[in-house]
Amino acid sequence: MENISNTYQTFKLSGEKGSEATEHISKPALTFWQDAWRRFKKNKVAVVAGAIVILSILFALVSVAIVPDSSANSAPTNLVTYQNLPPKIGSGDNPTYTSQNVPEGTSFIFGTDSNGRSVAKRTVEGFRISLLIAFMAILFDIVIGITYGLIAGWVGGVTDTIMQRIIEIISSIPNLVIVTMLGLLLGQGVIAIVLSIGLFIWVGIARQVRNLVLSVKEQEFVLAAQTLGESPFKIMLKHILPNIFGVIIVQIMFDIPTAIFFEAFLSQINLGVQPPTASLGSMIQDGVANFQSYPWQLAVPAIVLSLISLAFFLFGYGLRDAFDPRATEE
Repeated sequence: MENISNTYQTFKLSGEKGSEATEHISKPALTFWQDAWRRFKKNKVAVVAGAIVILSILFALVSVAIVPDSSANSAPTNLVTYQNLPPKIGSGDNPTYTSQNVPEGTSFIFGTDSNGRSVAKRTVEGFRISLLIAFMAILFDIVIGITYGLIAGWVGGVTDTIMQRIIEIISSIPNLVIVTMLGLLLGQGVIAIVLSIGLFIWVGIARQVRNLVLSVKEQEFVLAAQTLGESPFKIMLKHILPNIFGVIIVQIMFDIPTAIFFEAFLSQINLGVQPPTASLGSMIQDGVANFQSYPWQLAVPAIVLSLISLAFFLFGYGLRDAFDPRATEE
C-alpha cells in the first residue's frame, strides 16, 4: 500500500503546466483603433493610397513657398517666344524651342500653355486650389452634417421628422441654381464655389450620422450613462460620437474627391475659379480647346486630377474595410 501511495503522489499529468499557464491569454487584447490599424495594414493598395494622400497634402502645403501664385499666373512679356512650348527635359535640342528662339538651356518639363505660362507650375497651383476648395467644403460636413445628424438621431420623434423633410427639400434643389445665385452675389471665385459645394455636401453625412445614432443610442452603455444622469450633450460627445467616428472619417474621405470633381465640373461650364487663378478644372477646360494641337495641356491636369481622386477613393475604401467590425479575416 505504501508503494501505491508513493506512486500516486509522484504521478503528474502529461502536458499540465499549472492553472496560471492554463488561464494565460496568448493573444493580447486590442483596442478598436489598434484592430482597425491591423486590418488597414493588410490592405496594401489602401496603404499606398493613404501614403499618396498624405504626401499630396504635405506637398500642397510646401508648394506655397516653392511655387507662389504670382509665378504660376504671370505670363511672360515675350509671349511669342514661350507660347505653346512642348514638354522638354534637360538642355537638348527641340525644333519648337529653336524656331521660337527660346533662350538656350530653358526647358519646361510639362510644356507651356497658350499664354506662355509653365504647365507644371500651373498644375501645382491648380492642385493646391482644388484641394483647398475640397477641404474647405468638407468643413460643412464636419460642422453642419455631423451636428445635424447627432441632433436628429438623438432627439427623434417629430423633431427628427421635420429635420429629415428639410434635408429632402435641400436635396431637391438643383446645385447649379445655387451656384449661379452665389456667383451673382459673391462673384465667381473660391468663396462662391466652396459655399455652393458645402451647402449640399453635408446632407449625405447628416443622414448617415442620424441612422447610426438611432442604432447606437439604444446600446447598454448609453442607457447606463443616462441612468447615471449625464447630460445629452456629454452622452453624444463622450459615448456616441467616438463609436461612429470611424464611419465619419470614411465618409469624409469619399466626399473630398466628390468636391474636387464638382469643382472641375463647374469650371467646365464657366462657373469655376476665374482666370488667371488656376485649378485643375479650369486647366482641363483650357486644355480641351487645344487638345488636338497641344495635348499635354489637357493630359497633365487630367492625370493629376484622376490620380488624386483615385487615391482618396482607395484610401476611403481601405478605411471602410478597416473600421468594419464584421470584416472577416482570410
